[in-house]
Amino acid sequence: MARKASLSGFPEWLPAERAVEQHVLDTLRHVFELHGFANIETRAVETRAQLLRKGEIDKEVYGLSRLAAEDDKNDPNALALHFDLTVPFARYVVENAGYLAFPFRRYQMQKVWRGERPQDGRFREFTQADIDVVGDGTLPFSYDVELALTIADALSALPIGDFRLRVNNRKLAEGFYRGLGLEDPDAVLRAIDKLEKIGDEAVAKILMEEVGATREQAEAALALAKIRTMDTSFVEQVRALGVTHELLDTGLDELSQVIDAASKRAPGKVMADLSIARGLDYYTGTVYETVLVGHESLGSICSGGRYESLASKGKKNYPGVGLSIGVTRLISRILAEEVVTASRSVPSVVYVTLANDESWHEAQDVAAQLRERGIACEVAASAEKFGKQIKFADRRGIPFVWFTRADGTHEVKDIRSGQQVAADPQSWMPEAEDLKISIR
Repeated sequence: MARKASLSGFPEWLPAERAVEQHVLDTLRHVFELHGFANIETRAVETRAQLLRKGEIDKEVYGLSRLAAEDDKNDPNALALHFDLTVPFARYVVENAGYLAFPFRRYQMQKVWRGERPQDGRFREFTQADIDVVGDGTLPFSYDVELALTIADALSALPIGDFRLRVNNRKLAEGFYRGLGLEDPDAVLRAIDKLEKIGDEAVAKILMEEVGATREQAEAALALAKIRTMDTSFVEQVRALGVTHELLDTGLDELSQVIDAASKRAPGKVMADLSIARGLDYYTGTVYETVLVGHESLGSICSGGRYESLASKGKKNYPGVGLSIGVTRLISRILAEEVVTASRSVPSVVYVTLANDESWHEAQDVAAQLRERGIACEVAASAEKFGKQIKFADRRGIPFVWFTRADGTHEVKDIRSGQQVAADPQSWMPEAEDLKISIR
């Protein structure tokens, strides 16, 4: 993107850029619905108490109030803009449980707001696209497998190049650490999460000095984090480290199911990556992160995992598994790298010219006949010289210009090739690829 937004962290796309975003959203919507996910939309605001109930950092939450209202910072019922779609979805499930058929499959694509420092790939206002499956009391593990395959399908349908859906499992990691004799798995995960930034030796030092690990325990934890495979051979590599624990066995089995299915149904897209630590402290099983190959510095464009308690009310518990795509982050990189472009910036396929000012109504009749057959068009506002009208259509990116002659006949010109032919507004059709904005 050659220009910067006037208000940092709040991106605004030009029409051609917006067309790319719409293509991404339409593609995701199509794939999600092919997999049976129903669309919902939740309100933009929640109470502060609801948003902060899991200990989120309140300085990143945008409060909502009238300018003339008294300070209500300490009022738990005060409103704030949602910072993700998971918290409002959890509330939605609890409030509508009696009307939902479980397991409930939903997708949701909305704006969210987060008060963090704007930088490459990070915004204060951005669009997310989430899919989740939530159960009533229990949720079969097969949905963890299905979510990985759904996202692999969705991302493969987008013009983003190669990607890797990296999968790990909380039970595997925690069982391994406990089998080593490390009883604070969250502390180990926090240290392992710094591996790519500070390196092996620095992480080992943290594990020994802050977590209480021995040198041998630290080296074993680092060895686990180095395991990455595109098939289930990771199981043998973990076993070779000589650690045993019941929870480790469960985690290995669950991760094997995901990777085995993905290697058959989405080959080359999904990998077991035991270095993933971010998010494992609050997910309870499977965890997913996705990176664009060649653009790993952008971070994860799609992440999620399994919650054993996505939502609860009284004795009712609703486990869930889901993934969230950072659509705005993805779009910003697609546009910045010029990975794709829109064929034009406006939906109009035809620009209907005016021979004189009195012909405006006749031109509108032509436009109406074209629109009846699904051809987007617009009519010139004034009867300038044909050359100027053609130049205007060209600036707008409209591929065809329509002329009505004095004898009542019609011609249409493809201004890209210069070819001009006779045409009938009741039957003329452009090529299929010209009917809508294409992304290439």
